[in-house]
Amino acid sequence: MHREYVAWDSPTLGRRMELLWFGQGGHPMIWFPTSAGRFYQNEDFGLIGAVADLIDGGTIQVACVDSVDAESFYAKNRPPSDRIRRHDQYDRYLYNEVVPWVRGRARTNARLATLGASFGAYHAANFGFRHPDVVDRVVGFSGKYDIHSFLDGYWDELCYFHCPTAYVPNMDGEWVAKLSSMDIAIVTGETDNILSGTT
Repeated sequence: MHREYVAWDSPTLGRRMELLWFGQGGHPMIWFPTSAGRFYQNEDFGLIGAVADLIDGGTIQVACVDSVDAESFYAKNRPPSDRIRRHDQYDRYLYNEVVPWVRGRARTNARLATLGASFGAYHAANFGFRHPDVVDRVVGFSGKYDIHSFLDGYWDELCYFHCPTAYVPNMDGEWVAKLSSMDIAIVTGETDNILSGTT
């Protein structure tokens, strides 16, 4: 399987960011790690191996990105207003740096797919729902999509627009049409311990 390690100094985040790239053809995807996970997690957990036939067959190409969860939602030593601002920077890093890089590497201007499990599912869904201009498919496994519990009671407009359980129900017809054009799979088991955070 074709595999590349890639890193650059992100001007948006002000630090070095790393990712792994798999494949040489097919629909480009961005895969997120679980809570505070790293870019190599999906490979280490065997998830890349599980779709090796799709990668080798040219059906998909995958960018496994790093997270900044330890600097945002999981940074309990920082004020919640700082946490959400850091997460918003991460969103801009993905949109302004990762998406153009993936499109260039995949040699396409097509929209991308996002995928994640656990808190990675939140990232996959939130990024996809916020940016349907660059995302056409979202897959979230066992995710929690409400961020209130990470903010210690703090709430502002930025929090609202990064909380899918808040902004999606209030979308106007134009945004509903955009999301309706996407393939969205939100998968949660009926006994999942995060079930209450998915609606």
